[in-house]
Amino acid sequence: MIENKNIIQQEEKAVLVGLVYKEQTEPILTEYLSELAFLAETAGAKTEKIFFQKLPRPDSKTFIGKGKTEEIKAYVNAKGIQLVIFDDELTGAQIGNLSDALGVKVIDRSDLILDIFARRAKTAQAKVQVELAQYQYILPRLRGMWKHLERQGGGIGSRGPGETEIETDRRLVKDKIALLRKRLVEIDKQSATQRKERGTYIRIALVGYTNAGKSTLMNVLSKSEVFAENKLFATLDTTTRKVVYEQTPFLLSDTVGFIRKLPHHLVESFKSTLDEVKEADCLLHVVDVSHPVYEDQIGVVNKTLQEIGAFNKPIITIFNKMDLYEKTVFDEWLHDDVKTELLNQLKNRWEQETQDSCVFISAIERRNLDHLRKVILDKVKALYEERYPYLTNFY
Repeated sequence: MIENKNIIQQEEKAVLVGLVYKEQTEPILTEYLSELAFLAETAGAKTEKIFFQKLPRPDSKTFIGKGKTEEIKAYVNAKGIQLVIFDDELTGAQIGNLSDALGVKVIDRSDLILDIFARRAKTAQAKVQVELAQYQYILPRLRGMWKHLERQGGGIGSRGPGETEIETDRRLVKDKIALLRKRLVEIDKQSATQRKERGTYIRIALVGYTNAGKSTLMNVLSKSEVFAENKLFATLDTTTRKVVYEQTPFLLSDTVGFIRKLPHHLVESFKSTLDEVKEADCLLHVVDVSHPVYEDQIGVVNKTLQEIGAFNKPIITIFNKMDLYEKTVFDEWLHDDVKTELLNQLKNRWEQETQDSCVFISAIERRNLDHLRKVILDKVKALYEERYPYLTNFY
């Protein structure tokens, strides 16, 4: 990985900064910053304060303007803040200007997500994918946030004629990107071979917004032990397990979660991992129905599936965390009949939206899982019949 790329040390004190402008209203920004705070917590930082700024458009030099920069600087100095995190992507020049003005480390949402991915990457493939995304993120920002990634030794022939230090670093980064891409192609070939070796099994992939409960559901459905915790991006590497329901086998895969404003380079780097989604026969879209903006999260996932060419597959929408939904939505004094009516309204709405291709569960409480298994089994059998119409018994 890139040396010294772990941006956040444990328990760093941070402030978050967001901008209200034409394309980003205050209610939208409030939700984005709430998610940014969760990202910061996942990376090990404690959010001390959130700053809003309203401008017609982002300031080209500091993104938030001189006055707001001075206000943040006063707070940073008074409270001993070590880190300032911006919700929107900054240019290299903006990062450099803000770092100089505030006197502390300045990063944006993309850099924060990359840092989390770098910490969570375990396999060789994930490590190469994250490192490639990191270098692609750095390359256009070298001039503004310039500092050596490596130190060249002196002596004759150490530089080209008239080459400046910034040009040397740019060349080093480009060479590193080319090397990582080559290495990733080799790993991708191995992964493709492994997928082909899985034979004729129907393949099901879990997809969804990060922290929707995919890994917990994977453990329940496959009776395996996949890492799961209440943090964003707990799973980076695709995990595949063979599952058998009523003598009918299929392959179930857990995949990396999606999120708003996911860095473009990260999506590009992880396309090989997302091939598991592209090559699946059916997708299980896991939704955290207890989240206040779960419908927006559904939209983010659907958009990402469209971007990677996987939105045209059969999709079963699984509304997870119904236990938390009921605790959040229902007051204690609410009559049981009213609760039942409200739940029926929720279910009827989404049954219409998904054309009856949805299930409401609580993976943590094991609620309604028998029905979910039956829905999955019926879909798997139908897919086998479609693929092998000349066979009466598939296995």
